[in-house]
Amino acid sequence: MHLPPVGLGTMGIDYPETIEEAIDVGYRHLDTAQIYDNEEVVGEGVAAADVPREELTVATKLWIDSLAVEDVRPGTEASLDRLGLDSVDLLYVHRPRGDYEPGGTLPALDAVREAGLTEHVGLSNFEPDQLREAREVLESPIAAHQVEFHPYYGDRELLADAQEHDYPLVAYSPLIGGEAFEDAVLSDVAEKHDTSPAAVSIAWLLTYENVVTIPKASTRDHLRANFEAQHLDLDGEDVERIDDVDREEELYPE
Repeated sequence: MHLPPVGLGTMGIDYPETIEEAIDVGYRHLDTAQIYDNEEVVGEGVAAADVPREELTVATKLWIDSLAVEDVRPGTEASLDRLGLDSVDLLYVHRPRGDYEPGGTLPALDAVREAGLTEHVGLSNFEPDQLREAREVLESPIAAHQVEFHPYYGDRELLADAQEHDYPLVAYSPLIGGEAFEDAVLSDVAEKHDTSPAAVSIAWLLTYENVVTIPKASTRDHLRANFEAQHLDLDGEDVERIDDVDREEELYPE
């Protein structure tokens, strides 16, 4: 599956005007989830935007209470109702927890895809062994794997799996929950390139093969700055300095 380098993470976005503005700025990948409680907001923004639906990649995620075999299709249909769409481009298992059971959940997702309710099936927050198990059960290829990945945290084994099997690793929380703005290394690299630490963090992620990212922003200036970060060229020294940041902080542990 092809995903643009920079998409929009919508957790915490409460107004459809923000979605419409993001699309106007140039975003074509919009990521939401049942648990974000804003699928209606995303759908209204998509409907209001002056861009054909087929140019957009809309993704949502089934929460852990929609993963039992008998709940996957009703949960998907409920999301589509809220989004106001006939189908989504990418449907994730949000976390392999709760009612998730590989032998039931994953074939039910295959059935949802075959029914035309989603074009692609993705996974989110899976461990390497869970990815391998899912690959054995799913008839659909794993279209994307969404995980927390930023200068303070990132599982290189998951990155290697995405590269080996050639699917996008979708990095969420690329701005480290706002801490990117205070980081000394990111700030120093940003000063060198006359840009922001946020742009540096996004650009660093995009130096990795098979990685795309979905920063969240709410104002037009921040939306544009995040989107344009994909054009920032970091040199090898910059990348090495960020790689060597001596801090580990997972924002969303299990």
